[in-house]
Amino acid sequence: MTFSTFTAAQAAELAVVERSGFVESRHIGSAVVLDPQGSPLISLGAPEIPVFTRSSLKPLQAIAAMSLGAQLEGPAAALAAASHKCEAGHVAVVSAMLENAGLSVSDLQCPSAHPADGAFRRQLQESARARGEENTDPRSPLYFNCSGKHAAFLAAARAIGADTATYLSPEHPVQQKVAEVVTAFASEEPSAVGIDGCGAPVFALSLTGLARAIGRVIRIGSSDGDAEEAGAWAAYESEARTLTEAVFADPGTIEGHGRPNSTVIDKLGVFAKGGAEGVIVMATRSGYAVAVKCLDGSSRATGLVALTLLQWAGAFDVEPGAASASGKDTVDAVIAAITDPVTGGRDSEGRTNVVGRLELGEDIATIGERKRD
Repeated sequence: MTFSTFTAAQAAELAVVERSGFVESRHIGSAVVLDPQGSPLISLGAPEIPVFTRSSLKPLQAIAAMSLGAQLEGPAAALAAASHKCEAGHVAVVSAMLENAGLSVSDLQCPSAHPADGAFRRQLQESARARGEENTDPRSPLYFNCSGKHAAFLAAARAIGADTATYLSPEHPVQQKVAEVVTAFASEEPSAVGIDGCGAPVFALSLTGLARAIGRVIRIGSSDGDAEEAGAWAAYESEARTLTEAVFADPGTIEGHGRPNSTVIDKLGVFAKGGAEGVIVMATRSGYAVAVKCLDGSSRATGLVALTLLQWAGAFDVEPGAASASGKDTVDAVIAAITDPVTGGRDSEGRTNVVGRLELGEDIATIGERKRD
């Protein structure tokens, strides 16, 4: 039997690409916004149908590793939940995570990759040439964007005395703990388990379950510890707080300086974690959460859609201390900063010419019209 996510017939139009006054592409998908109690405020498409959560799952994987004894705090905790772009600082922290657990790069089982950060890659190449090495092509599992998560898995395995050679097996105690944490926070049993791009198990959840889970992580991670939580997720409050504080203290760790997820966290104080195949989840400190899946697998529209829906749901209106920092002008400015323009040719100064833009799709625009009315 082949399992599947929602179909095109079940999807909503999330965004369109307009070029020179002509709509040349349409992004369809599903989305949901939940209030801090987990009730839906906005629903588009089929958010009840499962999607592979991809890297949007990482906060839950990091919490699982910490709950088993992985000693992570500060940048190390954030990098356990990151899809980093391999800046020099990212690599230094992941290297230290491995060393502190008595492990090495050879223990990592994520694929080898080149550093995505050009400056760091050139630095490595220049160092290799200075040493007289013939091969100056830097490539390592350490440079893969999930290396922080893998280092956290390994640290957790070492902490409980489990085998480090099989840490990616769904039957491994670390991955069993991940499944337990996912179910607790999402209040939903995963409908499928697959293999993510990095080789780790990845779970299929409804977008509603994903939003519920990350909303809870950021809400209890931002609390003062006095709030009474009745769910199974409450047992992980300490880990959620460590993770949340680490990410907001250094937004560049979650993706990279100037990158979309890090920009949203830095400029708006909103947690953001994208994943492959057009998945993204965002959550405010008070617990509002949005999850989006673009059916064609593109991430081009996900930031625009997620932030717009959070804004229309009133999430920024009630955020403690954020009235001035997260006003409409600031949200719009951040959307502009993380959304690439549609370009064509060059202007009279030789600069790239902007000839169009990414716009909200009809199904979302209709919601906005109702809000204004």
